[in-house]
Amino acid sequence: MIGRRLLKLSKKPMKDLSIIILNYNTKDLLLDCLRSVIQATKNQYHYQLIVVDNASTDGSAAAVRQFSQLKLIQSKKNLGFAAGNNLAIPYLQGRYALFLNPDTVVFPDTFTTMIAFMNRQPAVGVATCRVELADGRLDEGCHRGFPTPWNAFCHFSGLEAIFPHAKLLAGYTLGHLPLTTVHPIDACSGSFFLIRCELGQKLGWWDQDYFWYGEDLDFCYRVRQAGEQVYFVPTTKIIHYKGVASGIKKHSRAISTASKQTRQKALADSVKVMRIFYQKHYRNKYPAWINWLTMRGIDLLGMLRRSY
Repeated sequence: MIGRRLLKLSKKPMKDLSIIILNYNTKDLLLDCLRSVIQATKNQYHYQLIVVDNASTDGSAAAVRQFSQLKLIQSKKNLGFAAGNNLAIPYLQGRYALFLNPDTVVFPDTFTTMIAFMNRQPAVGVATCRVELADGRLDEGCHRGFPTPWNAFCHFSGLEAIFPHAKLLAGYTLGHLPLTTVHPIDACSGSFFLIRCELGQKLGWWDQDYFWYGEDLDFCYRVRQAGEQVYFVPTTKIIHYKGVASGIKKHSRAISTASKQTRQKALADSVKVMRIFYQKHYRNKYPAWINWLTMRGIDLLGMLRRSY
């Protein structure tokens, strides 16, 4: 499989949940995240906690050694999101795997609510809770439609912003669906990505053709292509200090320690993944003229982002 390699799960006795946190230079937020995770899992059920450190230079790896409950995997270089998370796969012991960002805080009922939902819904392959930004707004990445040419055009042209609840025009963020009810969605964010381990193994886990961004959309697309469902469960939530590692989000730029080089790479990768996703999943579904227009639109977006 292009971009993926066969990753075998651990043969150790199964636990309820394996929690994987991939970290890159977010030490202080990572420690807060771990404290919230450990509190939320206290005396609840059998769980496993894994931290993968992507060659951080801020002392993250040394700092997490205070937590005896976790397994630390250290990468010798920054492998990116997909390959970094895949380092944890051979160690997974849970029925479910939760990929959780280090710049998040979970609540006492987050895991119990989500596991109970998955236990009741065997047809659901992936689920996410409500993911909130620090200011209380929804992190739109947790409630996504697939970026078809039409959805992408409406989003980046501003039509979706004018008509945020119109089904025809708001497909990129599924703005026509109520955010207070449990319902199926196209895709969710890798910031909180709960998946059945059997399904992850069947699909080959994260596609390593993606370095940073887009891998969650790709994973959800493959989940849906396999006939499984992705669900949004807003009856519980987490807080996400989004963009701290990349430094490209306005709302978290003040607390980010990302270098200029990291910010530039993040901006470039945010456009690069659009081409990768389109080539993998849409190129053969649309006529040549739509493919051409889509690629030129991505080129234009790349030019605009380089000027940030």
